Amino acid sequence: MAKRDYYEVLEVQRGASADEIKKAYRKAALKYHPDKNPGDKSAEEKFKEAAEAYDVLSNPDKRARYDQFGHEGMSGAGGFGGSGGGAGGFGGGFTMEDIFSNFGDIFGGHFGGGFSGGGRNRVNRGSDLRIKVKLTLKEIVNGTTKKLKINKQIACDQCGGTGAKDKDSYATCTTCNGSGYVTQVVNTFFGRTQTSQPCPTCHGEGKIITTPCSKCHGEGVVRGEEVIEIKIPAGVGEGMQLSVSGKGNAARHGGVNGDLLVLIEEEPDKDLVRDGNDLIYNLNITFPQAALGASVEVPTVDAKAKIKIEPGTQAGKVLRLRGKGVPDVNGYGRGDLLVVVNIHVPASVNASEKQLLEKLAENDHFKKAEQSRDMNIFDRMRSFFR
Repeated sequence: MAKRDYYEVLEVQRGASADEIKKAYRKAALKYHPDKNPGDKSAEEKFKEAAEAYDVLSNPDKRARYDQFGHEGMSGAGGFGGSGGGAGGFGGGFTMEDIFSNFGDIFGGHFGGGFSGGGRNRVNRGSDLRIKVKLTLKEIVNGTTKKLKINKQIACDQCGGTGAKDKDSYATCTTCNGSGYVTQVVNTFFGRTQTSQPCPTCHGEGKIITTPCSKCHGEGVVRGEEVIEIKIPAGVGEGMQLSVSGKGNAARHGGVNGDLLVLIEEEPDKDLVRDGNDLIYNLNITFPQAALGASVEVPTVDAKAKIKIEPGTQAGKVLRLRGKGVPDVNGYGRGDLLVVVNIHVPASVNASEKQLLEKLAENDHFKKAEQSRDMNIFDRMRSFFR
């Protein structure tokens, strides 16, 4: 049987807004919801059909592909269910649980709760840890590895993180009968519905500890230290956050560890200023060097480099050393070193120096600045970014 047009399923126009599509789906889902139509296979299929249509039309990328290519354009689009056999992975093998877990917000939590986690015990997760790491410019440019001693919650070595004295120190939770969830019946405008939530007695684990570990007192975690090696890629920047999976606080009762979040801080460099992936160095030269030309050394991250100052170099000129900046953290090349030329003017001169300067001042070549050779501020800015 051919699939119906998704807009037809939700009874909306092709130009419908996101709010109109959501409202139409809510209307269809409430109409064909299994709780309102117990045992009605036709209603269940229409409920699934509406969910499939909403999955595509509520996603801008999927909707654009569907508008252009129709159902053929949705093959392998991927979505919940993972079947890949139709739009959003709905082609077969998806369940009512899949629908409710993805669209529970549509119903405000009233519908579908009975399907969430049924028969599955809850897994604890440890909290994340956030630390700051200061890096020098050289470490940022070359990348580095840091070994850090972290104070955190670790798994109890006496019970292996379970919290129990031994494997016989457990009993099935009598509140949820081992399911980890309890069901609550709610009276709504649409009739009686049921929701599931983690058991308040065992906190979703389905079992309780009868004889706790004497070291961690049943928690499964204790305070301790761990030395963690963190590889920091080249090109990271101030405020960037790296995540090291599973290196955060340990979880209660042998659950999943949290993550370690590493916040990058840059230490100021004594010579170089970072601007994105470029580095800036302010070079001071003398008037004779600017007028006659010279060869000078400038610092880079790893060593010094020689550059040539052309005769007649003006203050504010920018010299570019390509590839001497910071690597892009995503691998897209490397920035440059920009050398900004400044001409040093002495704060005071002695008598002989004054005579020489006065003699130069009488020369026609020094009486008036040649405006044609001086770049204005706008020219300098353009030169800076070339």
